[in-house]
Amino acid sequence: MSSPLIGPPVAKAKSLSCPNCGGPVEMRGFAHTLSVVCPGCLSVLDATTPEFKILQKFHGKQRFQPKIPLGSRGKIGEIVYEAIGFQVRESGSGEDAFGWEEYLLFNPYKGFRYLSEFQGHWNFIRPLSALPIETRSGMKPAVQMLGRTYVGFDLMTAKSSFVLGEFPWQVRVGDMVKVQDYVSPPQMLSSEKTQGEVTWSLGEYIAGAQLWQAFRLPGAPPPAGGVFANQPSPFAGKVRSSWRTWLVLNILLIAIAILLTAFSSSRTVFQQDYTFEPRAKTEAAFVTPTFEITGHTSNVELYIRTDLLNSWAYFNFALINEESGHAFDFGREISYYTEGGETEGKPVDTVTIPSVPSGRYYLRVEPEMDPKGTRMNYRLAVRRDVPHYTFFWLAALLLLIPPILTSIRATSFEASRWRESDYAPSTDGGD
Repeated sequence: MSSPLIGPPVAKAKSLSCPNCGGPVEMRGFAHTLSVVCPGCLSVLDATTPEFKILQKFHGKQRFQPKIPLGSRGKIGEIVYEAIGFQVRESGSGEDAFGWEEYLLFNPYKGFRYLSEFQGHWNFIRPLSALPIETRSGMKPAVQMLGRTYVGFDLMTAKSSFVLGEFPWQVRVGDMVKVQDYVSPPQMLSSEKTQGEVTWSLGEYIAGAQLWQAFRLPGAPPPAGGVFANQPSPFAGKVRSSWRTWLVLNILLIAIAILLTAFSSSRTVFQQDYTFEPRAKTEAAFVTPTFEITGHTSNVELYIRTDLLNSWAYFNFALINEESGHAFDFGREISYYTEGGETEGKPVDTVTIPSVPSGRYYLRVEPEMDPKGTRMNYRLAVRRDVPHYTFFWLAALLLLIPPILTSIRATSFEASRWRESDYAPSTDGGD
């Protein structure tokens, strides 16, 4: 005879009555619960006594509705937790006052966990039994735990302004603790200090959409505003990756440039020295001897070197095909001035004529100068199939845009994070 299948025990809530209003009060944390809040009158009750002794009556002016209803169950990781407690905490005063919500989660086999929410940013928190080691990170305080450094973010006094549900400690409205947060996104290490005790907890940033799905909540979670202390940067890892990609692409550009240089002939097909006298009465224009340009259709570079000093010259050129008469006309101005260690211009210049077919060519040259200038000596050199690297420099500059933009956006994100910190960088230029 087979025995019936026995499943895991089902945890059932214990229901009692509130001594203040008589309303039903459920306890889901069992013996772990030390205080419970009546959902009707919001009185805080001592759960360690059979008669539910009243610890505190509610005198607040505002009731808060938990975004995750108490009693809701959700699976975070592989563990199902039930929301059993809720409190609103506040810090600061006046215009600097702000508040956040905390949820107590319970699993009868794993114990307590917490959720905190501030402006749509959520953290899943677990208590710690080990203590971190104090250290420094630059000018900021820091702690180390399990080989990870957490940098000090803020130090505040937190006051409980609203409580609901049940808690494994005797909670009261008005309870105050010293809270210090240390961050290493996406994690946050926090300490809570009372008069006689310090407790540590480790939080990890979790998306609101993930919680809404886990607890099967209707609608959408509140949108996240701003940048939270341990919010993971959307640019994490992207900055280094973008610069690595830039480096790889630049190496490829350099390799292509080297190949271009190796396969370019860059041979000189004509070279000659000349002299020009600006006050001479003779005709300035002349033609060079014919020279042969061979090989496939490619560029031709004309190199001009002068001995100009504090003067200028202008050249009218024409590269003319001897057989067809087709001419490539162009002009170049060269100037070079120096005074008191300052210089302007340069005495040399180059010009490139693209796509010149092979054939026999000559240059027609017509120089001009400042009539007050002295005699100019200059050299003309014609080179065939000369590699140029303007494209590569332009490509390298364009490739800089993505990593620079990514770095700027990552820096801006981190600046927004630390702007809310007690250890924000000074912007007044002071020490």
